[in-house]
This record gives sequence, C-alpha cells and structure tokens, in this order.
Amino acid sequence: MKNDVFVIKYGGSSMTDDGLKKSVARDVAALNKKGKKIALVHGGGPDIDAMLKTAGIEKRFVNGLRYTDSQTMRIVSMVLRGKINGEICALINKNGARAIGLCGFSAGLLKGRRIKGSLGEDLGLVGEVEEVGVQFLLSLINLPPQPYALIPVIAPVAFCEAEEELALNVNADYAAAKIAGALSSPSFILMTNVPGIMLDVKKPETLIREIHIKELDELQKNKVISGGMIPKIDCCRLAIKEGVKKVQIINACVEGALRRVVEEDEPLGTIVLP
Repeated sequence: MKNDVFVIKYGGSSMTDDGLKKSVARDVAALNKKGKKIALVHGGGPDIDAMLKTAGIEKRFVNGLRYTDSQTMRIVSMVLRGKINGEICALINKNGARAIGLCGFSAGLLKGRRIKGSLGEDLGLVGEVEEVGVQFLLSLINLPPQPYALIPVIAPVAFCEAEEELALNVNADYAAAKIAGALSSPSFILMTNVPGIMLDVKKPETLIREIHIKELDELQKNKVISGGMIPKIDCCRLAIKEGVKKVQIINACVEGALRRVVEEDEPLGTIVLP
C-alpha cells in the first residue's frame, strides 16, 4: 500500500524564534486536522550550543559535523529528546492536534552506526541511520483517529547497542531523509532559513524553482552551492537515492509556507527531482 506521509525536517532560525515556532505548530496542527499524515523530524543546534556553554563544555566541529564525546552526547540527548522535542509536541497539542515525542530509543525507531568524517576523521559518537522502524512508525500514524491521526515528532538520536552510551548523534537532515525514504513519502520537505537554492545568495530573484539531482553536481562544482547549503544538497541526494520522488526546500520564516506546500501543492522554494 502506498504511504501518504509527508516527512518534514524542521530546523533553521524558525526554531529559535517564539513567533515562528508557534506558526509552524499551527500549520502542522491545521494540516493534521485536514487529514494530512505528517512525521516531523527536528534539529536543535543552537539550543545544544547554549547548553554546552552553560555546562562549560567547549563545542568542536570537524568539517561541519559536531564532534561528540560522551559528555557532549549526554547534553545532545538531553536537549533534543527532552527540551526541544517536548516543546514542539506541546505547541502542536495546544493547537488541538495529537503529537507524540519519539527518538531512536523508541522501540528501536532509529538504529545507527558510527561514522567517520569525509577524510577519515574521528567524530566521536556521531552516526548515521542504518535502519528505520517503519512498521512501528506507521502503526502510530495509522491509529484510529481520535479524531485526528497521531503526529510523530522525532529527535535525531539513534539507538546503537555497540556503544556504551547506547546513543549516537545523527544529523537531523540525514535522519529525516532516511525516514522519508523508508516511508516512501510522496514529498520530503526541508524547512530551513533560506528561500531555497539560489544562483546568487544575495539575490532572491535568482532562486531556482525546480532542478534535477544531476544538475546539482554541476552547481556544486562551480561553487554556486557552497557552505551551509552543501549538507542540505547532500540530504536531497540521500532522500532521492532512498526513493523519495520530490524534495522541497522552503523558508520556514515565511508564515504559512508549510500549509501552502502540503495543502495546496504550491511550488514554493526549490523543488529537487530525481
């Protein structure tokens, strides 16, 4: 049976602005009430940075990925699974929908393994998702509506039996891409803080409305895609590789953008196709 779950990666500055957080929660709840099935995957970098600073732990990045030792992993897990996940669920539930907080530990939802950096660097307890508990996820989403379907809100902490901490820090974009592929999602939506892929980041009018995955390689080779957009593009590649038919990058700071994309199929931002 074809699944019709929209997988949404929620990140960017909209996660640190109270007004935007409430707006996204309202959109998710409104879509849910109209019969749309949604799985929401969130990040939380700024909150993790703030908590590390409070705890006196120095943050460290290796080629854009957070080096995660045991102390840092405990902070990451506490912030993502506890603070952020709970806040998102509470905001969605306040708007009359039914959100349920999950992470990789939830019935083995996300099973992961350790990875190294692109040049073989040690990243500590950083991992990737090897296996998604699809049936468990669908059993939650497809519970009899009371009156609406459940909305899984997923923190990107993977379960790993091989580690003493039993946990791995997983990039939220990549975790969301793996979940979207496992669910055969009709659309994977990346909510970020930019309008989409632009030929010139200083000129919004150069926004690329639609692009095929092979064309991204040329743009990256020519440095049109660089910096923080590279992980987003790699995430698009992974989602397409996993079988997703469409990835849409939208600006989470535009109020109502999520509803317009999911409910009206409006071509906002950049659409990436196989």
